[in-house]
Parts: sequence; C-alpha cells; structure tokens
Amino acid sequence: MKRGKITPTELAMGRREWAMLVLLAVIWGSSFFFFKIMLAALPPFTVVLGRVGLSAVILNLWLLLRRDYMPTSARTWGAFLVMGLLNNVIPFTLIVIGETRISVGLASILNATTPMFTVLVAHWLTTNEKLTPGKFAGVAIGLAGVAVLIGPDVLAGAGAEDLAGEIACLSAALSYAFAAIYGRRFKGLKPIQVATGQITGSTLVLLPLVAVIDRPWTLQVPGADIWGAMIGIAVLCTVFAYVLYFRILAVAGATNVLLVTLLVPVSALLLGWLALGESVAPRALGGMAVIGLGLACIDGRIARILLAKLRRPGGGARPEEVVMHLFNDGDGI
Repeated sequence: MKRGKITPTELAMGRREWAMLVLLAVIWGSSFFFFKIMLAALPPFTVVLGRVGLSAVILNLWLLLRRDYMPTSARTWGAFLVMGLLNNVIPFTLIVIGETRISVGLASILNATTPMFTVLVAHWLTTNEKLTPGKFAGVAIGLAGVAVLIGPDVLAGAGAEDLAGEIACLSAALSYAFAAIYGRRFKGLKPIQVATGQITGSTLVLLPLVAVIDRPWTLQVPGADIWGAMIGIAVLCTVFAYVLYFRILAVAGATNVLLVTLLVPVSALLLGWLALGESVAPRALGGMAVIGLGLACIDGRIARILLAKLRRPGGGARPEEVVMHLFNDGDGI
C-alpha cells in the first residue's frame, strides 16, 4: 500500500489539521475553567445562555459586515436547531450542572470519553466510519478508564453528589457524539455559517427556558470577573473554537475531530489547579491515562507505524522513529 494516497471514502488528518486540533484543545480546555467562574454567581441555564447568546450576536454581526448572508430555508434552520440542541444546549447545560458537583479537571476527563461514544454512534449511523477491532479495543479500554474514575462510588453507593455530576458529564459526552455525526450534513456550508446557525438556534431554544426557570432579572448584577469569563468563553471558546471545529470536521470526519477531547483535560487540569486551587487525585490521573490509552487505540496511528516497521526486512522500530513518524505521518485514520 502506497503512503500518502487516500481514497475518496477515507477521512484524513494532515499536519495542518493536527495543529488546529491542538489549538482547539487548549481553547476548549479553558471553557471548563470559565464555566466554574460563572457558576459562582449565575444559575446553569443563564450561564449557558450567556455563552451562546453573546456568541450568536458576534457571529451574526460579523457575517452582516462581510455581507456573507445565512441560508434562509426552513429545512436548514431546522437542522441548525437540532445541531444547537445536540452540540450546545444539552451538553453545555449538563457540563455546567456537573461542575456544580465535581472539579474542572474531572469534568474535562469525563468529557474525554466523547470519541468512544462517537465510535459507537458512527458505526450505526455512517457508512465510512465503521467499528474496527482497534476502535473496539479503544472503546473497551476507555470504558475501563471511566470505571477507574467512578467505579468505587457506584459500588459503594457513596458520593451521590459526585456521582450525579459524573453522570451528567458522561451524558454530555454522548450528546457531543450524536452532534458530531449530525454535523456531517453541513458540508455544503461554510464553517462560520454552520457555527452561526447552531449558536443562533441554541440561543432561541434557551431564551424561554431562562426566562421561565432562572428569571435572571431577579439576580444581582455580576461582577467584573463574571463578565470577563462570559466574554472569554463566548469569543474564544465558542466563536473562534467552532469555526475551527467545523473546519476540521469537514475534512477529517467525526471520529478524528473528537480526538480533541484527549488533549482538553491537560489544559483544564492545569487551569483548575493553578487558578482555582483544585487538587488532582491519583485516581483521576489513572483514569485519564487509561482513557488516553483507549483513544490511542481508536486513533490507530501508533499501531500502524509499529506494524509497518516490524514488517520491514530485518527490523523493528526504534522509539524515536515511532515518535517522529507519529507527528509527520499525513495519513488519516
């Protein structure tokens, strides 16, 4: 098999896509930190509306200034509403609820299970992202990592608050998985149009919920730190991040783009530790390591490199060769 040639049905990750993926991971890692700050003064639905509502205003104004108009068909906007529910309203709300009970770091680690759910959902709902033995092994290992994180609480019946937060974050990961598959239908649109459509749809869904449940006009006016966190999570973690997300999704596929969750916990853990004083339990690090191993199996890149080296006459792969090829290999999953 010749390297560098990709059939029309394959979905590839080149150097540029990997660079965008790392940048996206750093940005989304900070979103867990911003959520935690906002929760100190605002209820969950208002926190989520603050993120998507400000983002919707920015994105729509930007498109108007560029005279890059949004689609007008009812069918497209119906799809935007569904995408907004799956990729924003449901997972953002669940993560925010989860973070009222667990730490920023643990929430981000549980969010790293998204690719495992995506592999399973993609197997049933797509034709070119089927479950392979490597991906199946990755899912099994990843679920073992989740068991390391929350297993003792389940078996002992203890830590009900923590367990509820952990289940909320796992449910958010499942919603993200469905969103990644559903988002494939937007390939005919520009990434910024898809981001604007889903964020606007999310805002329309959340407005009546916030008005009825949170009644934000009865709350105290937030301080400068809350406004700063809201601006940061809207501009950086939503507007800019979703343009990157849909660009990677269009060329690399659902399973590839959600490998971002392997990297997100690193920045989230660091921010939680440095800025919020959160401790990192050994069990959390162990669970993250097992989940990371599962994601490496799903990716399959390391296994392909090792097998290719072992098949060459007279030789195995040296560790430095594996690392070099890992970062310079342009083939997709």
